[in-house]
Amino acid sequence: MKTDGFGKVLEFRADDTDEGIGMCGWILTAISWLIVIVTLPFSLCVCFKVVQEYERAVIFRLGRLLQGGSKGPGIFFVLPCIESYQKVDLRTITLGVPPQEVLTKDSVTVSVDAVVYYRVSNATVSVANVENAHHSTRLLAQTSLRNILGTKNLHEILSDRESISLAMQTILDEATAAWGIKVERVEIKDARLPEQLQRAMAAEAEAAREARAKVIAAEGEKKASGALRDASEIISESSSALQLRYLQTLNSISAEKNSTIIFPLPLDMVTSMLGRG
Repeated sequence: MKTDGFGKVLEFRADDTDEGIGMCGWILTAISWLIVIVTLPFSLCVCFKVVQEYERAVIFRLGRLLQGGSKGPGIFFVLPCIESYQKVDLRTITLGVPPQEVLTKDSVTVSVDAVVYYRVSNATVSVANVENAHHSTRLLAQTSLRNILGTKNLHEILSDRESISLAMQTILDEATAAWGIKVERVEIKDARLPEQLQRAMAAEAEAAREARAKVIAAEGEKKASGALRDASEIISESSSALQLRYLQTLNSISAEKNSTIIFPLPLDMVTSMLGRG
């Protein structure tokens, strides 16, 4: 196995099975071949194995990785008694990260779950370097999600999920490279808030909407009063304009199919009539 200066795995090379197996290993290998030859053709049913297109077989001979790396797809040969193999699935695996209760940077409790898409990129490394690559990836995904969310504010978690997913993918990909795992995609599924906090945020949003509505209504009243003032100044300059406005009002009332007709009287006339009474 070769590494660079940062400890990242670059290549995993199996040991040569012909070196270091000792005299006992040579004897067991010869006995195994003798058994295969003596029991022909029945031994072929045991020796020949098949892996699918999406699988690879990692073969061990006397506890050592067989030279040449993983085998497959197709048929490969296994010596009885001294060789064993392990199948590795190379298809993309969907990992659902359970909801994680996290205290955000602004001291708000939030429950967030995610989904991780990953695959085995190196079958030999995934078998030789870690006991259970899938279980290790699952635990690392949960821990990484909690660590990232702990550095974010609530509004960042709710509005900036893409950057959180990208950061989580980068962390997982770097950490699982030594296990032969390639993280392809990470997505934040849902962020659930406590019920009391949801009610408080809803009340705050409703109050903000009401405040904006009052401001808009006040601005409309201000503009309407200014328009009425300008109209009154124009009407006061001409007595016929008031009469035209009166006729327009009558036209509007008659269009609504009403029998109500309003006759405006000068205030001086009304006052004099009340004085005589």
